[in-house]
This record gives sequence, structure tokens and C-alpha cells, in this order.
Amino acid sequence: MTEMAYGTVPVRAGEPVLPKWWRTIDRWALAAVLALFGIGLLLGLAASVPLAEKNGLESFYYVKRQMLFGGVALIAMLGISMLSPRDVRRLGVIGFAGAFLAILALPFIGTDFGKGAVRWLSFGFASVQPSEFLKPGFVIVAAWFMAAAHEVAGPPGRLYSFFLTVIIVLLLALQPDFGQAALVLFSWGVMYFVGGAPIILLMVIGGLTAMGGVFAYNTSEHFARRINGFLSPEIDPRTQIGYATNAIQEGGFFGVGVGEGSVKWSLPDAHTDFIIAVAAEEYGLILVLLIILLYAAVVVLSLLRLTQERDPFTRLAGTGLACAFGVQAFINMGVAVRILPAKGMTLPFVSYGGSSVIASGIALGMLLALTRTRPQGQISDLLARRGR
Repeated sequence: MTEMAYGTVPVRAGEPVLPKWWRTIDRWALAAVLALFGIGLLLGLAASVPLAEKNGLESFYYVKRQMLFGGVALIAMLGISMLSPRDVRRLGVIGFAGAFLAILALPFIGTDFGKGAVRWLSFGFASVQPSEFLKPGFVIVAAWFMAAAHEVAGPPGRLYSFFLTVIIVLLLALQPDFGQAALVLFSWGVMYFVGGAPIILLMVIGGLTAMGGVFAYNTSEHFARRINGFLSPEIDPRTQIGYATNAIQEGGFFGVGVGEGSVKWSLPDAHTDFIIAVAAEEYGLILVLLIILLYAAVVVLSLLRLTQERDPFTRLAGTGLACAFGVQAFINMGVAVRILPAKGMTLPFVSYGGSSVIASGIALGMLLALTRTRPQGQISDLLARRGR
């Protein structure tokens, strides 16, 4: 009965790594991720060509770079997905430490590329956005702290994770990058809730977050401008939101046709933050619904597997990674259809960007590793380990 409830699989002594990986991996979630990457390349062919021409580059310059970034991301994802939960934790801690140090260095050597927010480290030939790599590492470290609180005589891991979250959110807000800060806070809240936090405490934290939003609105011109634009009943057709809204309306159910869209010539971020507008205009609601379905499939399938997981760290880290992945996609598409204020957040695996796609590959590799089917052991064995 225990095996039926918790998904125990038999251990095959001496089984090669690749057959074991293929037998235990969530193949449907993996297929959904590969499909998203393929759709991203398809949309990149449409959205990035105008930008390349404006910058005096060859037509498919950005597409080729995205293929290079995507290749690195897929290799990282597949390699990480073969790791054990313990190795995932080690990798996450190391990655978090590196990204955290990079975040601290941004005020001194970072750049904003004229966008008003110092979020990138530029190396001339390439740039890196440390916050993208910070997110999966943060989830792993926070889950490790919270899981430690479940141990007998364990440390106050939930409190440690809270202080860590506050530090990260403040550092991101100072860039300013309120979108990533909100995503980090959301990931922590989901893990904290799954880890057994009382709902009253989460409501208090939600209230404090709202107060922080009011403070940011009154002190940050960048933040206030985006909120005012979102709350305005009129949409300026010359803004990015205006162009994106019009493109989505023009696309209808089946789109205006491949290569026939016009929004990619008007939107400077058509290949990144507003890639969904290009999809809606040229391919219509059909492709948009497919994209939403693929994101939902990754999240739901992962959460279903995690319900069978008994190890606290694996369950918490997997939940945080899955929900962060899904919510980032929701935020990106929500901005394009104007149900959320502009956040400057990419669509994972679909938008152009080296930091975004590689960091997404790392995060999904961790998620696939944590959701692999593995022997769970008997409940009596778990209790015996805790009692030692």
C-alpha cells in the first residue's frame, strides 16, 4: 500500500545512467519544455529580424545567438536533470553564492543599457543578468533552510529563510527590479505555505508587502510611472503596451499570417518582453493557448509528482521551482494583455536573452531532477532516521 501511495519504483542494480534517467524522468514535462524552446525559435525568426536590420546586423543574428544560448540551456538542463537531490542542493547553494555576489557588485560595475534599472554586468561581447541566476539558487537555499526546520532539534530554518528573502527582495528593489523581487517573494511564500506556515502569518506578510508597494510608489519614479500607466483608463497607442494590445486584437483566432505582423517593427522589446504579442498577431489565439497549455503542463505535472515525494527538501524546492516558472510566464503574458503593470520580465524559453534562457534551463533541470521517480522507502525508515 505504501508503494502505491508514494510511487516507489524498484531499484535495478547496475542499471546504466541514461536508461535509468529516461525511465525515471517526467517525459511529458520534458517534451513540453522542448516544445516551448521550439516555439521560441519560431517566434524569434519573426520578431528579431527587424531589430537586427535596425542595428545593421545580418537578418538572423539574434536567432543564431538564441540557438547558441538555447543549446547551452538544453545541455545544462539535461545534465542537471540527471543529478540526485543532494547534488542539486549543492549546485543550488554554489550558484546562489555566485549570483548573490554578482548582485552586490551591480551598484559598482553594473549597467542599465539605457533602461533605467542597473540589472546587468556587461563584458563587452556579452552581458549577464545576475537576478535570473539568483532565482533558482534562492529557491534551493530557502528550501534547504525550511527542510532543516523539520529535523529533530533542527535550526529555525523558516526564520533564516525569511531574513534571506528580505535581503534579496531589498537588493532587487534597489536596482530597481520589482518584478524579480515579487517573484522571489512569491516563491518563498509558496514554499513557506507548503512547509506548514499558518495562513494568518502569510496574510500579515501580504499586508507588509502591500505597504512596501505603497512606499515604492511614493519614492520611486520608475515604479510610479509604470503603475500610473497601468491604472490609466486610456492606453497611449505609441507605448509598448499600446502596440502589444493592438497586435493581440488584430491577431484574432488564427492570426494575420506568418511574417505578416507589424508589431515587431514598432516594439523595441518584441523579441523579449512582448514576444507573446508577436505570437498573438501572426499566429492568433490558437498558438497563445498552446503556449499557455505547455506552461501549465510543466507546472501541473511537476506538482503532481511532488505530492508523492516524502523528502521535505525535495518537495519544497520542487514546488518553489515549478511555481516560479509558471508565475513568471503568467506575469509576462499578463503584462502584454494589460492585466498586470509592466514588469520587464521575459517569457521562459520563448523570449530572446542569454541569461533568461540559460537560467531557465538550469531551473528546469533542477525541477526535472527533483521530480524523477525514485524509491521513497518505508515510513518507519523515515521516522527512524529522524529519531537518530
